[in-house]
Amino acid sequence: MIRYIVRRLLGAIPVLFGLSIVLFAFVHLLPGDPCSAILGQHRTEEACARLRANLGLDDPLTVQYLRYLGSLLRGDLGASVINNKPFLDEFLVRFPGTIELTLGALVFAVGLGIPLGRLAARHAQSWLDGVVTAISLFGISIPVFVLGLVLVVVFGVGLGWLPTQGRIDARLRFESVTNFMLIDTLLAGRPDLFVDAVRHLILPSIALGSIPLAIITRITRASVIEVSHEDYVRTARAKGLTERRVDERHIMRNAWLPVTTVIGLQVGGLLAGAVLTETVFVWNGVGRWVVDAIGNRDLTIVQSTILVFALIFLVVNLIVDIGYAFLNPRIRYA
Repeated sequence: MIRYIVRRLLGAIPVLFGLSIVLFAFVHLLPGDPCSAILGQHRTEEACARLRANLGLDDPLTVQYLRYLGSLLRGDLGASVINNKPFLDEFLVRFPGTIELTLGALVFAVGLGIPLGRLAARHAQSWLDGVVTAISLFGISIPVFVLGLVLVVVFGVGLGWLPTQGRIDARLRFESVTNFMLIDTLLAGRPDLFVDAVRHLILPSIALGSIPLAIITRITRASVIEVSHEDYVRTARAKGLTERRVDERHIMRNAWLPVTTVIGLQVGGLLAGAVLTETVFVWNGVGRWVVDAIGNRDLTIVQSTILVFALIFLVVNLIVDIGYAFLNPRIRYA
């Protein structure tokens, strides 16, 4: 197992290296100039020339990339060209908000997707199965930003049930410690603020978790139906085991593997979808920060954020692969 983990981690190095090349080239092909964002109304040709020289933007792309790669190898992810603040400091302030949103969407998708998939599989080819399938198709088809705007208009503006902006009511005085609102409100002994933070989390989590919900539902349904037709399941029923015991001990235990795989893969999709979701709901996270960085041509922020997200995605997939050995003892890693 240790050898397998080390081999996977070493295999991630060329992946990240190749990604850094592609990402660097793509970001530098984007139109626009950071001079306008940095200098604003004081922008002149002479000032822009000095700024580009100071930032090294006039150097050949190969020289800029080697300089960037050298910084990465030293563990330096760079600093913003707008305010010169280190990337890691800014990232750690905003990343807890994205984690909360991602976990909220994952809880929504898994907590609803697996029961719906099992329900559809038990009543396959029935009207109930058709309803669940229609819901999953709707979830896959509708874009995240469209669903987000619909939720804002219906539940926020129309019905007034839930807040539509931010992570907590801006009128409430609250000092964050860990930048995880749910944790900080509990540490502060403020259940009223905790409830307010949860209410702010509901609509963005539903919008972000809609596509993973549909995918998890369909994969769970297909996996349960496939396992239900195996010989060992029919043998278990022939022995007189109750349907609940057959479901828990034989069907779901073997159906978990593809479901676990797709849940792990959805983490990358949730991190990518957080960009649109955080923009719609004015959520103070990494996604909205990256959108602002793209508008300001803050190349360091964009490149480093995508690299960090790629590393997180690789680690999550490694954890999923290791979890296979615990879900299915027949799986062994050489």
